[in-house]
Amino acid sequence: MASIRLMLLWHMHQPYYKDLVENRYAMPWVRLHTLKDYYGMVAMIEEFPQVHMTFNLVPSLIAQIQDYASGEAREESYELAFKPARDLTPAEKERLVKYAFQVNFENLLNRYPRFQELLEKSRGADGEPTAAQIGSLQEILDLQVLSQLAWFDEIYLAGDPEIRALAARERDYTEQDKELLCAKEVVIFQQTLEVYRKASERGQIEISTSPFYHPILPLLCDTHVAQESSPGIHLPSQRFRHPEDARAQLREAVALHEKTFGQRPRGLWPSEGSVSEEALRIAAEEGFIWAATDEGVLGRSMHTYFHRQSDGTVQDGRLLYQPHRFQAGSQSIDLFFRDHQLSDLIGFVYSRMEPEAAAHDLVHRIRMAARSAGDQPAVVSIILDGENAWEYYPGNGREFLKRFYSLLASMPDIQALTPSEILATTPPNPLSRLTPGSWINANFNVWIGADEDNKAWDLLSDARNFFAKHSGRDNFDPDGIALARQELWIAEGSDWCWWYGPEHSTANDEEFDHLYRKHLSNIYRLLEGEAPNELAAPIKRPRVGGYNIFPTSLISPAIDGRETTYFEWLGAGIYLPDYRSGSIHQSGQFIKELHYGYDESALYLRVDLKSEFARRQHDFEIRVSIDGENHSRLHAVISSNTLRRVEFWDGDRKLRYPSETGDGVQAAYVHIFELRLNYSILHLDSPQRIALQVSFWVNQLPVQTVPREGWLSLELTKELVVW
Repeated sequence: MASIRLMLLWHMHQPYYKDLVENRYAMPWVRLHTLKDYYGMVAMIEEFPQVHMTFNLVPSLIAQIQDYASGEAREESYELAFKPARDLTPAEKERLVKYAFQVNFENLLNRYPRFQELLEKSRGADGEPTAAQIGSLQEILDLQVLSQLAWFDEIYLAGDPEIRALAARERDYTEQDKELLCAKEVVIFQQTLEVYRKASERGQIEISTSPFYHPILPLLCDTHVAQESSPGIHLPSQRFRHPEDARAQLREAVALHEKTFGQRPRGLWPSEGSVSEEALRIAAEEGFIWAATDEGVLGRSMHTYFHRQSDGTVQDGRLLYQPHRFQAGSQSIDLFFRDHQLSDLIGFVYSRMEPEAAAHDLVHRIRMAARSAGDQPAVVSIILDGENAWEYYPGNGREFLKRFYSLLASMPDIQALTPSEILATTPPNPLSRLTPGSWINANFNVWIGADEDNKAWDLLSDARNFFAKHSGRDNFDPDGIALARQELWIAEGSDWCWWYGPEHSTANDEEFDHLYRKHLSNIYRLLEGEAPNELAAPIKRPRVGGYNIFPTSLISPAIDGRETTYFEWLGAGIYLPDYRSGSIHQSGQFIKELHYGYDESALYLRVDLKSEFARRQHDFEIRVSIDGENHSRLHAVISSNTLRRVEFWDGDRKLRYPSETGDGVQAAYVHIFELRLNYSILHLDSPQRIALQVSFWVNQLPVQTVPREGWLSLELTKELVVW
């Protein structure tokens, strides 16, 4: 066999958007990603039979795809897209516009000039799309069709003559065109799971699974496990401990997998790569042979850190680049640990490179990483979402993937294999202890600990206790109890707390929050109880202006003026300026948001500008003021979109950059402004409080200050930063 064994796993997942009681979908993303990703990702690999890989299909996603394939799924944006244009009410037209333009502008909307034209025409006085600006029936028809075609995978645009003809025309669509498009979508839904089954039967892919509704298994088993990976974390007031629910969600996953694909799954991608010893013991007892998580979990378990050397090799790579066997009671389960850097390069970096160069770079990095394994065969695991990254790639990432797969097929030293194929020839290393954690920072802080997260867990505990007390009564309809149980399991899913707390936000925050509380309310409703009043109040705080999200972990981002990866600033604080207030004129809204954070030796700041400003204003100045026992300030002058000059004042003394500031100051601007200030240049030798403010200047005139109401207050020490 080849000396490098590549375990490539694409994770396919969407939240469960269906309200079981009302039998309606609250959001369209399963349907749209089925058109754009789920079918094409596996259909395209038939061209590369030597390249084997794994697809993880979350059961709740499978169930939703099957629902759409049956033709019975009810979803508002689906109905609005295909309702006769002349029958749409003004309110329905407004909602159609809202849904139609929730799309990546650069790579999905902009490939159809007519779609872009409709967006520009629809913009109201505040810049937001509105149906009031789209007057004609033909414009509505074109919007309905293009809002669907924008999501179609290139495999259909190239391979289906009727879809290709619709896409080429771009305008003057008819109701008959919509009927054709609707029929095509149903066919795609019906074919999607079948193409996975066929790829599995020919041995090119292994299909793994996750717990049914994608819960964080360790937290279902015991929310107190979060303290082991994050000592001092603030936990919900009620301890949630239901390992029986974790087991049930795994059993339901296996049952649906067997029914859909005709065989038991051997492998498990625990939701968000979240593992604990108790969760793995349950998985092993339920018959799973292998599971996977992130290298950070292995590093914390082995008390090491997988540092990347300048040549691409990895410190302690012999540990990372091999499977491990964890003895879970009387059972054992084999574990793969994802290479965090290689996975993130695909997810966040290669979309900005030419496909050929990106593919060659990835293969080179795989080889260099594998050298770290020494003389033993290297098992390199790349695991990431199989859907969300591609809208940031031109052509949905298909050209990059084809180049990558083609290189793998031609490389004698690299063999892309499934986990089961690897385990058949590669003995795993014994692993005696596992620190609980997930693929994000090797802890569970995204899903528990913040006030919103903890509120969601406490409401879940209340509903779980109500279900346990009332579901055993003889006078209840068994179907109602079964439905209430499903609603409970849905509410246990990870996706709700992904959006609660400070880490993540979306244009659909309100819909997610409402749907979560609806699932909990349905439990009471189905069991003839009264839902508590707390479920009427939103959990998610609105993202209003001047909202300050405090840092949650140490960061050490690269200062290169680019968002190199999403994760390098994960854990930083975020300040969102107040743009709801009418006291700020629209033309002064330049700064989108500030990110700020720290590590043991330096303070970090990032300034994101609004895209429309960055496109038209190429000369400006960003000034950063830091007020403490010693006042410091920095001026960064950008000219022709290039960082031309940096000036740093230490009190009244001006230091030339970089000759006099040395490594005490690092600054960069390409797409964003990034700054690193060593504590030494700020004279932070003992704990002290400082304040931070950013101002924005054009033509030597101040046009915006953030925060407008004053300063961001920080409490720093040299060894540790406390906010």
